[in-house]
Amino acid sequence: MDLSIVIVNWNTADLLRDCLASVQAGLTGLKAEVLVVDNASSDTSVEMVRNNFTWVTLLENTENLGFAAGNNVALRKAKGRYVMLLNTDTLVHEAVLPDAVAWLDRHPDVGVMGPKVLNEDGSVQPSCSAYPSLKHLTMQAFGLTKFSRLDSYRMTGWERSSERRVDVISGAAMFVRRSAIEQVGLLDESFFFYGEETDWCHRFGQAGWGLAFVPIPSVTHFGGGAVAHLNHRRDVMMTEGTTRLHRKHGSWLAGLTCFAVLSFHNASRALLWSVLGLVRGPKTRERARHFRGVTADLHRAWPGTLLSETQS
Repeated sequence: MDLSIVIVNWNTADLLRDCLASVQAGLTGLKAEVLVVDNASSDTSVEMVRNNFTWVTLLENTENLGFAAGNNVALRKAKGRYVMLLNTDTLVHEAVLPDAVAWLDRHPDVGVMGPKVLNEDGSVQPSCSAYPSLKHLTMQAFGLTKFSRLDSYRMTGWERSSERRVDVISGAAMFVRRSAIEQVGLLDESFFFYGEETDWCHRFGQAGWGLAFVPIPSVTHFGGGAVAHLNHRRDVMMTEGTTRLHRKHGSWLAGLTCFAVLSFHNASRALLWSVLGLVRGPKTRERARHFRGVTADLHRAWPGTLLSETQS
């Protein structure tokens, strides 16, 4: 088996349908399997897969396990030499699947690879990054990463037209070598929805595996999957996941510092957009409401107090 494609779904039936159709069209020449993990969706996702994609292995959870634990359900069953984590809000294009497998076959030192990922309008999405160090997070909080020449975190000054070794590959479209997984282990299930792929990539790097971005065309990532159900809680969960990351790979003090930096980031945006909202239009006021909501819920972003209602 060349490739196991793992897709975790939560209430995104229409996106999942389109994603699976694109995967089916893109599997030419590969011995592959597709495993869809449904995290207790309340929409028609399960019925849609059963009725329209009988060749897919459907794994149903009785509760929302989150992204890491949901993926692990399928990773334990996957048989491919390579595994691809793929979001439901994506479309795969051209020969990205067989080309990625062929590239990995030629680069046995690489454990994780990310292809070119596009936004809905065809622009290139920054689907890889450096590790979110305290330095990078602080620069982002003070707005310095808005200047592409200073943005060594998101690497926005790089057009993604060349191969590059990186620290983190987005879990929206990530190819992983099975032998690397066997060495490093599965995703850390203490991460519910954010930070899990960054933690995984960091562990692969620590174990000596290369991580590479390769501009193989392409995957479109719409960015409106399960995240669309979370509103401002998305940023609260990002704060929780990143803080957990620094506690795990740094120290309690590193986690506290990370939490303080991200709290400043959100609180300063809440103040800025609230002030601008006094003189600008409804979109500005909506951004202000968003960041005020994040700031009000920051007390829930310390690891161990994650938004439990997201699981319901």
